[in-house]
Amino acid sequence: MTTAQSYRRMVNAGNKIVVGLHRLGVAFGPMQLLTVPGRRTGVPRTFPIAVIPIDGDRYIFQAYPKAAWVANVRAAAEVTLTRGRRSSTARLTELPVEERRPVLRKLVETSPPSVGKRLVTTGLADAPTPDAVAAAAGRIAVFRVERA
Repeated sequence: MTTAQSYRRMVNAGNKIVVGLHRLGVAFGPMQLLTVPGRRTGVPRTFPIAVIPIDGDRYIFQAYPKAAWVANVRAAAEVTLTRGRRSSTARLTELPVEERRPVLRKLVETSPPSVGKRLVTTGLADAPTPDAVAAAAGRIAVFRVERA
């Protein structure tokens, strides 16, 4: 098992706890629950996601290659974001690669070092620096959260 695979298993276990706490009404940090219809089944799927404010907008960033939520969001017109006991409908607009670069750079510049390291651990970026993460924009989906 690779480092990325073992890291993913650990995060998946933690995600179950995050989902359970949110369903009990406990909100913490930037975490929200993203609920989106499955692209093939239409069955609602829920994922814990960090919604990060940058320069007056809110963004969601892909942290893992082949993340199911990314494909589902691309196929959906709207999603539901839940924080604690409050839910709202939103539209997620995927940024073109060139627009992602400055947002990814700002994400790494303004976040704890673990954010850049996570993108390296999961194989999306080559180094945890703002420039390296910005250079990986073609591999990292970035969605702007907009009102539906």
